[in-house]
Amino acid sequence: MTYVAAGDRYSRIPYRRCGRSGITLPEVSLGLWQNFGDGKPLEEQRAILRRAFDLGVTHFDLANNYGPPYGSAEINFGRIMREDLRPYRDELIISTKAGYDMWPGPYGDHGSRKYLLASLDQSLRWMGLEYVDIFYSHRFDPDTPLEETMGALDTAVRSGRALYAGISSYSAERTLDAISLLRRMGTPLLIHQPSYSMMNRWIEGGLLDVLGREGVGCIAFSPLAQGVLTGKYLGGVPAGSRAAQDGSLSPDQISERTLAHVRALAEIAASRGQSLAQLALSWALRDQRVTSVLIGASSVAQLEENLAAAGKTSFTDDELAAIDRDAVEAGINIWAASSAH
Repeated sequence: MTYVAAGDRYSRIPYRRCGRSGITLPEVSLGLWQNFGDGKPLEEQRAILRRAFDLGVTHFDLANNYGPPYGSAEINFGRIMREDLRPYRDELIISTKAGYDMWPGPYGDHGSRKYLLASLDQSLRWMGLEYVDIFYSHRFDPDTPLEETMGALDTAVRSGRALYAGISSYSAERTLDAISLLRRMGTPLLIHQPSYSMMNRWIEGGLLDVLGREGVGCIAFSPLAQGVLTGKYLGGVPAGSRAAQDGSLSPDQISERTLAHVRALAEIAASRGQSLAQLALSWALRDQRVTSVLIGASSVAQLEENLAAAGKTSFTDDELAAIDRDAVEAGINIWAASSAH
């Protein structure tokens, strides 16, 4: 079921219930993985965040190592929070995560209690917050007992440093284990954050069924396949793009086979009066078990284009059949190792 919050700002974007919890999220949320580190002027970051909030986006998603450099996204967000958004703190859902490489030594990575709680304290200092709304285990750690990792999330909630617990990139089986452990601890799992797009459909193989059955929310990250589903690579690799920087997306991941599928999907988008990016977001939201999609934004214009996909999540059977022919695995799920356990 789709919910629309009251008030002028919140009438601009539909909201959805997060599983069986009392929390709703905007259909499109804003992530600060890219474009909010020290490489982008703070005033441009401020403009994006303020415009997002004005258009009804109340959920901002971070992680301890977002940048670059590590931590800079949280530090920059904290400054904007202090100078611009502080009066609206109670209207916002702010989330952060820990689980990937953060600081040197054996206690700055993975899923130990030591690392997760130390990271959360650091994130709170950087953002100038008393608490975050959601604290995530950023990835499954096969070398740490799951009871320890989930116990750290439980402690974060019980101590008041987080209101809700989340996990990211866990398999369906490990998600069930996490749900069971947290339920016994008295801290229900609120939400799972997996990668999901028309080029990366792994959650349809069981995870969505688990989340729907257990009443846990789902917020999909990388719904635009790191920019592949914007069409920006149809004419080659643009300077300054992720693939050009050879970081989280490399040029050899963008094959001619993939581009042929992207071209076909762009034609379907045009027939619906949407951009390719808008189609990709609308498609990911077609399933009501998906609470929200998590986008990045490098400019206000890009943000506004992507937010226009909210509320346009209905498809005909013919449209879905046509999309299925070209919404195929493209080998760009760089987070697969975590969910393989």
